[in-house]
Amino acid sequence: MKRNKKKILKVISVCIMLVIILIAGYKIKENIRINKIVKSHQTKQNTEQNDVVKNNDVNDSVHISTAVQQIMIGTMCNNYDNALQTLLAIKNAGYDSIELNDFMIHKSSILVKLMTKFSGIPIGNGGKLDWPKLIEESGLKVISLHSNLGSIENDAKAIADEAKNFGTDTVVITGMYQFDYSSLDDVKELAKRLNQAGKALSEEGIRLLYHNHNVELQKVTSEKTAYDIIIEETDPAYLNFEFDSYWMADGGTNVPALMEKLGSRMKLWHINDRGYTKSGPYMTPILKENATELGNGNMDLDTLSAIAKKTGVEGVVLETHQNWVDNDPIKSLQVSAKYILEQFGDK
Repeated sequence: MKRNKKKILKVISVCIMLVIILIAGYKIKENIRINKIVKSHQTKQNTEQNDVVKNNDVNDSVHISTAVQQIMIGTMCNNYDNALQTLLAIKNAGYDSIELNDFMIHKSSILVKLMTKFSGIPIGNGGKLDWPKLIEESGLKVISLHSNLGSIENDAKAIADEAKNFGTDTVVITGMYQFDYSSLDDVKELAKRLNQAGKALSEEGIRLLYHNHNVELQKVTSEKTAYDIIIEETDPAYLNFEFDSYWMADGGTNVPALMEKLGSRMKLWHINDRGYTKSGPYMTPILKENATELGNGNMDLDTLSAIAKKTGVEGVVLETHQNWVDNDPIKSLQVSAKYILEQFGDK
């Protein structure tokens, strides 16, 4: 009996050791890959360029900010130097800002790390880095800070203070997790909470925006979606929108019509493209559309850009989660910069 227990313990110990070795090996391999990518884009900070951009922002009242969502570069931020080089690459590609996520600039739980990794958007080690210093050294501005409704309800002043610390007056929350968007009562209650959270932030000098995915397109009545209710039952004085056209296209709605409906309440626009990334021959004639670099997909971005400019959008934020050209998010954002600067760059 004792011998059997010893054998079992020995097998378990060996299995644990193998798992540890495999994880360590994966981390080493991943770090080598990341270091190689970042090194291939290595650049120096151009202080003169930073000053020019800042001056243009002050003097040009119709300037539309161009930014990259932090989730896109999470894996590139495995250490301070790589994070800085990645931010400098964003700056040199022509973007003037970055959109930060509070769960990526603070230490996150293992659960959050696993959730983001398995969903294809790993957040890396950014929570261990000094982001105020990184932003200052890169010359980028912060267009907004993503947080969550619960945090705002718990301590609106703390969220507002952090946003101000990064020089932004905008906090964004995304769609709710474990929430029933098919329930009219629940969505109406959500609209009420959004108004209250937005009012609390406004008293601290910060505005609140709501970022959609596709779940808001669920019908709550025979004629209206959850998104319709959120738009109609929130006060523009307390809540406006960061519109993500990719997810609305994914949900099958009329994206241009929805942008027109939002009008001036669409303060920021999450821009990305949808297309086929798999090369043939194909097992079936059905392909899954994925995010792709701007101008390489099938979305009518020209029409959407025209509406965004007409309605007075303040900023355009690039976000693609995966399927990057050469599996390189920096190269991907550089490719997409061409379209963004053609449409929204200062003339």
